[in-house]
Amino acid sequence: MHSVLRNPMRGITLKVSSVVVFLAMQTFIKLAGSDIPPGQVTFCRSFFALFPIMAYLAYNRQLRAAFYTANPIGHLKRGTIGILSMAFGFYGLLHLPLPEAIALGYALPLVAVIFAAVFLGEAVRIYRWSAVLVGIVGVAIVSWPKLTLFRDGGMEAEQAVGALCVLFSAVLGGVAMIQVRRLVEEEKTATIVLYFSITASVFSLASLPFGWLILAWPAALYLIAAGFCGGVAQILLTESYRHADVSTIAPFEYTSILLGGIVAYFVFGDVPSVTMLIGTVIVIAAGIFIIYREHQLGIEQREARKATTPQA
Repeated sequence: MHSVLRNPMRGITLKVSSVVVFLAMQTFIKLAGSDIPPGQVTFCRSFFALFPIMAYLAYNRQLRAAFYTANPIGHLKRGTIGILSMAFGFYGLLHLPLPEAIALGYALPLVAVIFAAVFLGEAVRIYRWSAVLVGIVGVAIVSWPKLTLFRDGGMEAEQAVGALCVLFSAVLGGVAMIQVRRLVEEEKTATIVLYFSITASVFSLASLPFGWLILAWPAALYLIAAGFCGGVAQILLTESYRHADVSTIAPFEYTSILLGGIVAYFVFGDVPSVTMLIGTVIVIAAGIFIIYREHQLGIEQREARKATTPQA
């Protein structure tokens, strides 16, 4: 069996690189303009991501094998859920300051814990439930100032809807994660990534009759760049898991809130609010605690297996 070389520092470097490139993708989407339909944004993100993904698979001589699947219906389900999650998330990204969109997106791992317990029957102990509840409080602190602006109208109401869309995107992302967990039992990672981009491209193209815009060249180039960045970031993220444990590299996801704040300030002139900072710290703390508990449980399980394995 082919063994993967463990190199935690390389894994961390690849993870942080993926965060930077994903942030570039989000920045390009915001620069393209808030009036672009989410379906059009999602198509560009998915279709142009295929180019670096297919080039990467071809370079590793995995392209032909990646097209083979034993579960096309499973990929269809994952694509349907994922495309909806992306569309809602992009709407929120276009109508919220970048740091707040990123912070609200951190609801995804909290939702994933809940769905794993409900739909996969995973054992979730009091520590993780407590962290989820604390994280939900943090999400409420970040989103509440936006949601209370429903009574005003105009751009403020759009921001409130944007906050709700990001949260709904996180819920759909949790459902998509459950579907991916089921797919990985019988499908290769390359196949899952490839078919998601293809399915998302086809499904989002169906939104064309509902009013896509004829884009000016700068906006079109921004969306094309966003798609390429999305594909490259997905490759970097996948490669990072080949070199280090999930529990080792997962906390580095939270570097995006710092980098996002810097980009938002210098590119868009967004100044983070006090409530956003407080809520973000709470959400990040809850997420890191869940990662820490997963790491500890993994160590305990490995030790238990060693203790019960007969020695030669």
